[in-house]
Amino acid sequence: MNITGETILFGLGLTLLAGLATGIGSCLAFFSNRSDTRFLAASLGFSGGVMIYISFVEMLASAHRNLLTEFGKPYGSLYATAAFFIGIGAALIIDRLVPEAENPHEVKKVEEMIHPSQKIRSEKLMRSGLLFALALGLHNFPEGVATFAAALSEPATGISIAIAVAIHNIPEGITVSVPIYYATHSRRKAFFWSFMSGLAEPVGAVVAWLIIMPFITPALLALVFAGVAGIMVFISFDELLPLAEEYGHHHLSIYGMIAGMLIMALTLAIV
Repeated sequence: MNITGETILFGLGLTLLAGLATGIGSCLAFFSNRSDTRFLAASLGFSGGVMIYISFVEMLASAHRNLLTEFGKPYGSLYATAAFFIGIGAALIIDRLVPEAENPHEVKKVEEMIHPSQKIRSEKLMRSGLLFALALGLHNFPEGVATFAAALSEPATGISIAIAVAIHNIPEGITVSVPIYYATHSRRKAFFWSFMSGLAEPVGAVVAWLIIMPFITPALLALVFAGVAGIMVFISFDELLPLAEEYGHHHLSIYGMIAGMLIMALTLAIV
């Protein structure tokens, strides 16, 4: 398989941009005392729709076709199915490693973190923000692998995944930055830790590059593709869609999901 240095740099660049979207959430948090829950619900639904559609229609289907070509029936189908559910299992294990209280995907609005009636000491706020940053980094790692692997095989698919990941990284950036900002009153420190948590995605891409590249074959890349589809499906159903629902706008989250699927379908049809 011909994978050039330009393709690798492209994939790494996509993961970097997607990861650093946490910084956008950090900046938004500085200028608002309330979360725009309607926007967040629709955006997270949109991101989930993109991930779900591209996982089933493009990534898993492509991996299935390529593995059938390599191994024939039934082994090609069985390998694709196994890789898909192994990806789901890997994402589930990573999610279970993070305590629920420190999980950045457990919804927290800006006003919930800074309301004066909570009377939370600065030390506790700072600790919470740092724990959120570490937890977010752990969650972002497989997303970096997903974006990078997709970019190696299909650049257009990699771009779509990077956009979906970036959208759902924005509220996560808020989760990291708000406690640190109100503990230290320093925008610089809050932005720094939000920024650092997003770097886990390009780190995931680099690790994938170092592990996958020496052994790259069409069959291995297809297996990785199927596994990444599983990771993205788990992220969508376990994190993005429930989080969108938690913001209290059920119909907006569903409309956003449908819009994400539609735009992804049109993109795949045109590109």
